[in-house]
Formats: sequence, structure tokens, C-alpha cells
Amino acid sequence: MAFTKNTTNIDLGDTPIENIFLDVYMPMANGTFVKVYLLAYKYACDPKAGAEVTNVTIAKNLDIPLTDVLTAWDFWENKGIIKKHKAPEENETLYSVEFINLKQLYIDNNFKAIGSRETAAQSVATGVTTKDLVEAVQIPAIKEMFIDINKIIERPLVPNEKHQILDWFYQYNVDPPLIVKAFSYSKFQRNNKNVKYVGGILRNWYDSGITNIEQLLEHQLKQGDRYGSYDRIFKALGFDFRESSEAERKIMDKWLDEYSFELDLILKACESSSKTSNPNINYINSILSDWFKKGIKKPEDVAVLDQKPSRAATASSSAAASKVNRHKTKFHLPESRGEQYSAEELESLVLNNQKKKFNR
Repeated sequence: MAFTKNTTNIDLGDTPIENIFLDVYMPMANGTFVKVYLLAYKYACDPKAGAEVTNVTIAKNLDIPLTDVLTAWDFWENKGIIKKHKAPEENETLYSVEFINLKQLYIDNNFKAIGSRETAAQSVATGVTTKDLVEAVQIPAIKEMFIDINKIIERPLVPNEKHQILDWFYQYNVDPPLIVKAFSYSKFQRNNKNVKYVGGILRNWYDSGITNIEQLLEHQLKQGDRYGSYDRIFKALGFDFRESSEAERKIMDKWLDEYSFELDLILKACESSSKTSNPNINYINSILSDWFKKGIKKPEDVAVLDQKPSRAATASSSAAASKVNRHKTKFHLPESRGEQYSAEELESLVLNNQKKKFNR
């Protein structure tokens, strides 16, 4: 007598993934690294399949270059959640991978002496130690980055969040203002202030080759992103690091939607901001509203408009001339009589008049 169980022709089983990986490690990696980890972990949970799988197999199954697989293992080994065991062969691609039990790793690093607990836990979670954080905040750009993020999320960052943000800075090699912009974009465009969510946005930008504000702005404008238009207008006004308010975005939407103005015409109006000591959206709105009423559609129309004398100036000139004419008296002759005679003739006339008076 025996007990047996049928199996399916295809793998319909389950692969248990620890939540620690999903919550802590997955957000810090790009999609390729995560796919490599999960597929290999699936094979590791099946000893028979795992024994036959190599890095080449992983690359073929995921349809990615072998170099991407090897880079992924370097990344995860650096995070301390796998160990590579080199094979005796000289081939560098032939090594086995040991997955560290993340629950045990968490226990080992959170039940040490109190003095070293925080440093060890943060080192495992992000690769950034408390010492790294203390040294980093001495750099003005990093310190200002944390201050700006506090303002955006409307609360102070906790130490764990600072460690994670600093890890993005080192891992992605991005400018601090781009990290601030990721928080701003997440809050105002996605209504989400979660640090892990922001990390996903930043990672997507990094995968698209974006590591600074200028590259982000160029990318958003190419994609027709309205948020990119807001940023470009604000940059033209000198508000590089200030987020637009809801009221300001409504005004800019009016220019783009109701007026159907192209961005280059709006930027042309922004050039006038140099004429005022306190440029603002309302000042530019008055200019664009006037252009809309006058039928201005492109920057070239503005140059033509500037060459024409304004109706107000013409009316003012006519009114001034009319006022002068109304005040003319009988002494304002169209032409002076003296202009009909030379100096000698005038002198002779005067002498003759005097003789006539004398003879009388």
C-alpha cells in the first residue's frame, strides 16, 4: 500500500517571498535586479530545479544579457542578502548563489547591543550607516535637501527615511535638487508623500537616464507633461525651486487651454518679468490676457505689435493738439506779418510812422 499525489503538467505552485524583501529591498533596486532575484529565488525553493539552473539559464528565461544577471548579483551581494560561491572553474559566470534568510538577518541585526543596533540595521537595510548620514548632513547641499523635503511632506524626516534618501543619492548618483523634485512631483501630481513611493519615481527617472533637473525638464516637455510646462514657466520667472500653488496652476492652465498659447509665447511674456522687481504669475497673466484680446498667437506677433503706435498714444496726441487750438486767441496768427518784410524795410516803416505822428 502506498500514498501518492498527482502533479500538474505545468508549475502552478507558490513561491513564498519574505515581506522584508518586498518592503525594504525591492524599492531600492531597478526592475531587472528584482526579476533576477525573484526568478532565482523560485528555483532555490525547488532543490531539483535549482541544482540545474545557471546564470545563463536565468538570462535566457528573462531574455536579458548575461551581464545584467551578473550585475544584479553584485548589487544584491552588496546589500548583504545573498552570497556568491565561486566554482573551481575559471569561468567567472559559473558560481552558485546562496539566499540569506531575511528574517534571521533582521533578528541578528536588531537584537545586538543597543549601542550598535541602529548602525547595523541601517547598514543592512540601505548600505548607509549612521556615520555616513552624520557626515553627509555637513554638506550644505545635502542639508538643504533634507530641509526642503521636510517642507514638502510637512513633517520632519525620521532617521530611517534619511538613510534611505541618502542611499538613493549614492546609488543613483543624482543631484539633490532632483530628489527634492521627486518628492514634490509625488505630492502634487500623485497625492502621495510616502518615501518608498518617491523612491519608485526616482528610480524610473534614473532608468530613463535622468539624473538632474535639466534632464527631467527636457524629458517632461518631450512627453507633453503639463507638470513640465509648469516647471519651465516657473524657471523662466526665476522660481527654480518653488512649487506652484493650485491657484497658480489654474492660471497657467488658462493660458495653455483657454487661450491655446504655445509655451514659447508664454515664455516670451515671462521675459517681461525683468521689468519688475517682484515678478509673479498675476503680472504675466495681465500681459497674456492683453495679448489674447489683441489676437496675438505667436512671438512674431508681439514684435509687430510693438512697432505699431498704440491707439492710446495717438488719441493722446490728437487731444493735446486740439487743446492747443482751442486756446488760440486773435494774437495767434497763422503767419506773422513781420515775416513779409526785411529788417531794412521794417526800420523804414517804423521811421515813417514816427514822422507822421510828429507832423500831426
